[in-house]
Amino acid sequence: MNKIALVTDSTCDLPKDLIDKYSIKIMPLKVIYSDGEYKDKVDITPEDIYERFDEEIPKTSLPSLGDCIELFEALKNENYTHIIVTTISGGLSGTINMMKNAKDIVEGLQIEIIDSKSLSMGLGYPVLEGAKELERTNDYYKTIQKIRNVISKTETFYVVETLEYLKKGGRIGRVEGTIGELLKIKPIISINKEGTYYTYKKVRGRNRSIKSLYNIVKEKSQNNKINVAVAHGNAYDEGMKLLDNIKQLKNVVSTTFTQISPVLVVHTGPGLIGIIISERV
Repeated sequence: MNKIALVTDSTCDLPKDLIDKYSIKIMPLKVIYSDGEYKDKVDITPEDIYERFDEEIPKTSLPSLGDCIELFEALKNENYTHIIVTTISGGLSGTINMMKNAKDIVEGLQIEIIDSKSLSMGLGYPVLEGAKELERTNDYYKTIQKIRNVISKTETFYVVETLEYLKKGGRIGRVEGTIGELLKIKPIISINKEGTYYTYKKVRGRNRSIKSLYNIVKEKSQNNKINVAVAHGNAYDEGMKLLDNIKQLKNVVSTTFTQISPVLVVHTGPGLIGIIISERV
């Protein structure tokens, strides 16, 4: 009998109750301050980052090769025979490459590594639907296919208060910024097929940008049943208001509300509002 583990990383932003329910294994990325290194969501919270932004903007790091090997070996010792790893976009982080390197070293396990080409619940939804498939079938290949199918049907869009943090972190991708910021242009940022950021649409002003996120959901739900997550970075009230409006749309089957992980906070700063739309498959 195969024993199959699902592994993802800490940027998936899945609520803890779902992680626990489906025994999803989480590999934390790292937040690095001048005074030390912290494991994402283990040793540090989003609130910790916001409180310290004025004194220091930390750096982030992917898991070490040793971390990945240690996780795989621990699962092998728990008698797992197969592992399915789904990671943050390879266009935004080297996490997937570190997982691949560990796979080449650890023996005695069948390991599939999948690039979500996304982050936050754009990663969380494929893992969650994969977990449901695994619970139904305990089938390694069907679960892999389900994850890949959900990835192909999931889109991520978000706005930030300022592009400064994306620039400093080197994650700006194809998002145009500087002059637009002076005119209070708020780009709706999405992720392309290569897994990097680009400007989906330009909107003037914060309120209009959030309204634009709502309109994207409305449009995408016209002819398809969808799951929608609203993610926020220190923007709880705005996020909840958006979520309440989205819940009224007819083809929105389920919703999730989540705060982004500390690692994502570092790169986006306070004020992020995001939507993740996953068409039902």
